[in-house]
Amino acid sequence: MAQAGALAGLRVVELGQLLAGPFCGQLLGDMGADVIKVEPPGAGDPMREWGQGAVKVQWEVIARNKRSVSANMRVAEGQALVRQLIRHADVLIENFKPGTMEKWGLDPARLLEDQPGLIVARMSGYGQTGPYSDRAGFGGIGEAMGGWRYIVGEPDRAPSRMGVSIGDSLTATYGCMGVLAALHHRDRTGQGQVIDAALYESVLQVMEGLVPEYAYNGVIRERSGSILPGIAPSNVYTCSDGEYMIGANKDSLWKRLASAMGCPELGDDPRYATHLARGTNQLELDALINAWTATLSVDEVDALMIAHSIPAGRVYRAPEMLADPHFQAREAIIDVDTQRYGPLKMQGAFPKLSATPSTVRRPAPATPGQHNAEIYGELLGLDQAELERLAASGTI
Repeated sequence: MAQAGALAGLRVVELGQLLAGPFCGQLLGDMGADVIKVEPPGAGDPMREWGQGAVKVQWEVIARNKRSVSANMRVAEGQALVRQLIRHADVLIENFKPGTMEKWGLDPARLLEDQPGLIVARMSGYGQTGPYSDRAGFGGIGEAMGGWRYIVGEPDRAPSRMGVSIGDSLTATYGCMGVLAALHHRDRTGQGQVIDAALYESVLQVMEGLVPEYAYNGVIRERSGSILPGIAPSNVYTCSDGEYMIGANKDSLWKRLASAMGCPELGDDPRYATHLARGTNQLELDALINAWTATLSVDEVDALMIAHSIPAGRVYRAPEMLADPHFQAREAIIDVDTQRYGPLKMQGAFPKLSATPSTVRRPAPATPGQHNAEIYGELLGLDQAELERLAASGTI
């Protein structure tokens, strides 16, 4: 077993499915928490079937550092079993439609009456309050209402999306942040609390000046393709053998880039010398840079950017990440010995803590309820006969 991590000794019960709740659990588990994943009997979390390619391996990332028990939360006996499990937890994670937990007899207000120190992280489309709270919501809907989808893509096309479920991941990250803040509060007061993280609000938090720009200036941000309007030069440019990202959107950096291009006079050219001037002439400046990069290979441009200390980088896919010595040196990608697939490469635990580093201590559970005997016996004192009865009834 690897080093325990900053949250060693903390027990988390994860009730959510798909992405937001499970990713929050992954983050806490990577930091050392003992995460008990509750799955429906049978097929388990739908995330087990997610991912691209013939073999679905995305589950191996999001369910690492977790133990799995099964419980049918739609029946009274399954709900009672989960209530008992929660009594042994410090943190409860859920991302069901608001009202579901209450319907199952797991109202956080009642749970907190029995366990004043419990921390409940609730993730939903629109939050637990407000006129939209009872609506169903997925990450893509939160991205749309939070402002993300409208500004992503080419100006002459419909809104686009990222290639990952960013709305869910943001909500999970804010949920994790809330748990860490609530733990600090509990350390001082002994009191737990409820964290209410909405998908659309999580996206809204990273929208920078989008709202005040409209409220004060009447400016509505529009889709702008690969650029951020007014921030130049900062784009992906075409080389003779690939693409390359350059971010020289600062006066001193632009001067260095002009020198790297062999045209130092452009550094003081009034069309480009200042931030505002470069923003005004952004399209022609990008065309100028692209005409230069097109005459060179990615390796040649990369060497010039390093020599002139300009923020820049190659545009990576998974193969390039796996081959990069910097990724290897920092263990940004690690091998996890999974139960079903053997050694499997995936992103390492992050962020990096110097004294209590986060780690992957155990692989994802291979089957729903894999740890039923271990956990229900360890925490609830159920014997084998009772476990067999619960399994026969479909409760676990």
